[in-house]
Amino acid sequence: MKKNEKALVVFSGGQDSTTCLFWAMERFEEVEAVTFDYNQRHSSEIECAKTIAEELNIRHHILDMSLLNQLAPNALTRDDIEVKDGEGGGLPSTFVPGRNLLFMSFAGVLGSQVGARHIITGVCETDFSGYPDCRDIFVKSLNVTLNLSMDEDFVIHTPLMWLDKAETWQLADELGAFGFVREKTLTCYNGIIADGCGECPACRLRKNGLDEYLKVRKEQ
Repeated sequence: MKKNEKALVVFSGGQDSTTCLFWAMERFEEVEAVTFDYNQRHSSEIECAKTIAEELNIRHHILDMSLLNQLAPNALTRDDIEVKDGEGGGLPSTFVPGRNLLFMSFAGVLGSQVGARHIITGVCETDFSGYPDCRDIFVKSLNVTLNLSMDEDFVIHTPLMWLDKAETWQLADELGAFGFVREKTLTCYNGIIADGCGECPACRLRKNGLDEYLKVRKEQ
């Protein structure tokens, strides 16, 4: 049974956030989405998010976060920086310092304006690629901080926090969104929708999870 409350989904148009969008739609009477434009590597990410929101009839907010691009040069904000995994225990070149801190803070401000007490994000500690702002402890800390800073009663939901990529595909399937997520989302660092380029770290992670899930589903 759906809660008669409003939820706000932090939405990029990728596999994880789209799965979270369907998760929210199943649980809340009213759902809105917010996408942050920080002049990321591919404007197609914004267009993909817009297209999905329109198709699902979701009210969609796009917020200008271009200041983040100026402050955090990395592979997601600069074309001349190579996308590569962290070496020797270091952070990947795709890590944007402060990104989730800022995104969730602004999502809280927007949530307070539109009356959305529930904020949903697709961060995941299982497949978090070494990003410190995808950890459960960070989200819990920020939830407390948001509530104290705005005297609100937000609840931050992280449906994917303890799922690996195969389990995220399984969740999409259980939500009746497997085909939608596979065909219409943009995860690829090279800006290619659906199965992507197949070479970048994001595509490899997505494909490995998909292959694992399809193998399990076939055996069932």
